[in-house]
Amino acid sequence: VRLVHSLTPAQVGELHAFYDDVWWAKGRSRDGIERMLGRCLPFGFVDGADHLAAFARVVGDGVYKATIFDVIVAPAHRGSGLGKALLEHLGALAVARGCGRFEWSVLDWNRNAIDFYERMGATVMADWRICRLSGEELARFGRG
Repeated sequence: VRLVHSLTPAQVGELHAFYDDVWWAKGRSRDGIERMLGRCLPFGFVDGADHLAAFARVVGDGVYKATIFDVIVAPAHRGSGLGKALLEHLGALAVARGCGRFEWSVLDWNRNAIDFYERMGATVMADWRICRLSGEELARFGRG
């Protein structure tokens, strides 16, 4: 496998299929995914046939914090270590750029993921909560 920093149109299609395969991203449009890719730092591993094998994206200021989103591994490559390798690459990049924090979210019921992240040395921040506005609440808030 090799690391890429942008996706071909075919790989964007594969990413779209990955998203449709996981409950937390179902319903994302191809157009939305293409716009998202233009507004973040995308990273992926592609296999020898140039198919997307793993993906993650980074947003942040690159100084104080880098936030990782959408770590996803193709079903055929799950358990191969690509997810960990991708996170390690992103962590090394954060260190090289002098970024103070490297973080992502995990659901409190996802014990397998929590255990995996803790084995990597991550601290699960039990005292932090996510605040969210979406749908009509966001529209109402945006109107003032």
